[in-house]
Amino acid sequence: MEELSENTSFNVNAKTIVAICFALLSIAGVYFTLVGQIQQMNVNLIRVESEIEMNSEFRIKWPRGEMGSLPDDAEQNLRLMYVERHVEKAVEDVNNLKLKIKELEGCIVDKK
Repeated sequence: MEELSENTSFNVNAKTIVAICFALLSIAGVYFTLVGQIQQMNVNLIRVESEIEMNSEFRIKWPRGEMGSLPDDAEQNLRLMYVERHVEKAVEDVNNLKLKIKELEGCIVDKK
C-alpha cells in the first residue's frame, strides 16, 4: 500500500469531475429551494397570526360599536330614533288628555 505524500497523484477523469459538480449543484439547488420554502412559510405564518389578531380585535370591538357600524345599521338607528320620538310624543299627549279629563271631571263635580 502506498502512503500519501506530496508527490502522490490522483487520476480522475473528466466524467467523474462533471458528476461531482452536478451532484454539488443539485445539492445546492435543493438547499436553496428548501430555504426559500421555509422563508415563505414564515411569511405565511406571520400573515396568519396578524389576521387572527385582527379577527380577535374585530370580534371584540364590533359588537361594542368601537369599530363603526354598517350603513344599514345607521339607517335602522335613524328609523328607531324617529319612532321613539313619536312614541314619546304620543305618551305625552295621552298624559295631557288624562289631565284634561280629570280637570273636566272636577268641573262637572263642582257644578253639581
